[in-house]
Amino acid sequence: MQLIDTMDKLEAIYGEIELRSKAKEADHLIPEYAAFIDRSPFCMLATVGPEGVDVSPRGDPPGEFVRIADPKTLHLPDRRGNNRADSLRNIVRDPRASMIFMIPGIGETLRINGTADLVVDPELLERYAIHGKLPRCVVRLHVETVYFQCQKALARSKLWDPASRVPRDEVPTAGQMLQALIKSAPFDGAEYDRNYPDHMAKTIY
Repeated sequence: MQLIDTMDKLEAIYGEIELRSKAKEADHLIPEYAAFIDRSPFCMLATVGPEGVDVSPRGDPPGEFVRIADPKTLHLPDRRGNNRADSLRNIVRDPRASMIFMIPGIGETLRINGTADLVVDPELLERYAIHGKLPRCVVRLHVETVYFQCQKALARSKLWDPASRVPRDEVPTAGQMLQALIKSAPFDGAEYDRNYPDHMAKTIY
């Protein structure tokens, strides 16, 4: 199998970076990039630690989600999840982090690279309360580079095309996946799936 294992080989295939691709990168949030974040309800948070890399989905209604503290700083409240805290464990040990923001129906995405830390100041946590529930911490991202990604990936995937929606019964459910993995004790995947909507309603915040 032939591999691209040197920069020379890579550059021979892909050539130089186009001027426009370089020009779209900034070291802070210009107003247009800030406007994109303000309307986004979803991002992926990428971190790295001794065990490797990790990517975690994050989401909230716009306005309750990621907020801009200043052109070099973002705040991401950490909401309830599976309590693995993989991203948080990584940030404590290695501050490098990235985010990619998406907006339903919009082809472009916004990519941010930088470093992160975890803040637990009570006043800051209070700002991000939803239904009286505070996040346990706020991920503070210090922006180093930010740029938008063009529409090609989302256009090829037809991600926002309603015709691309997959029927629920064509994809394994969470209960089915858990039942395939849990061998040490009896587990009823169908019951898990039946109970999950009620569980999520009670624990989403």
